[in-house]
Amino acid sequence: MEKKFNNIIQNIRTNILNLTFKAKSSHIGSCLSIVEILVALYSGVLKKKDKFILSKGHAALALYSTLYEKKFISLKTLKSFGSNGTILMNHVSSKVNGVEFSTGSLGHGLPFGVGKAIKFKTNNQSNKVFVLMSDGEINEGTTWESLLFASHHKLNNLNIIIDYNKIQSMDFVKKVINVEPLISKFQSFGCNVFNVNGHSVNEIISFLKKKSPNKPKVLIANTIKGKGVSFMENNNLWHYKNPNQFELSKALKEIKKKYA
Repeated sequence: MEKKFNNIIQNIRTNILNLTFKAKSSHIGSCLSIVEILVALYSGVLKKKDKFILSKGHAALALYSTLYEKKFISLKTLKSFGSNGTILMNHVSSKVNGVEFSTGSLGHGLPFGVGKAIKFKTNNQSNKVFVLMSDGEINEGTTWESLLFASHHKLNNLNIIIDYNKIQSMDFVKKVINVEPLISKFQSFGCNVFNVNGHSVNEIISFLKKKSPNKPKVLIANTIKGKGVSFMENNNLWHYKNPNQFELSKALKEIKKKYA
C-alpha cells in the first residue's frame, strides 16, 4: 500500500534536492524530514475547507514541491525558487497559492492555528486545522500557552503534528533543551497524543482521521532528518549546507533507487 505513494515522494524529494542546489539555499534536511507527512495531508486528509499551517517555515521548499504536485502552483513558479522577484521565499509565504499563513519565526504557527480553530468552533463550522511543527520549535513558550488555551476550549478540530527528527538547528534536541518525556507532556496539557511513524503515509492518514473527543490531537511523527539520502540522514551539517554537483548526483541516484 505504501508503494502507491512512491512516485509523488520521489518527485518531491527530487525537486527539493535540485532546487536547493540551484538556489544554493539551506534547510534541505528539514525539508526531506517531512515529505511523507505532507503527502499524507494532501493525499488523504485535507479537505477544501480545512486549514494547514506549516509552522516550521524553513521547510518551505518541501511544501512548495508538494503544492506543485497537487497543482496549486505551476512548474515555472516552482523553478523560480530562490530567484530574484520570486514569490517562493526561503521561508513559507502566504503569497503562494495554497499557503494559509507566512511563517519562519518559530512558535507562531500554532497560536495562529488555535485562533482559526476556535473561530470555526464558535461558528459551528466543521472545518479542521492542521499545524505541522518542528521538535526544536516546541522550546518556544507560545507552544505551551497555545495548548493551555486549546485544551481549555476543547478544540477537537485542532490537529498538531510534531516533526520529531530529534535534531534542531545547532545540535540534537536532547542536548539543547531536552523535551522528553514528550508524550506525557502533551497529555498533561490536555491533548490526545499518538506516537506514529512519520515516514508511513498510511499510518499518518489513519491517525489523523481518528476522532478526538473534546481535546486537541497531537501526532508525534518520528522522522529522520535528511530522510532518503544516506549521507544526509541524521547529519545536522545539512540543516544549513547545500549540495555540490557530486553530492547532488549521488543523492538523486539514491532517491531514484529507493523510491522506484
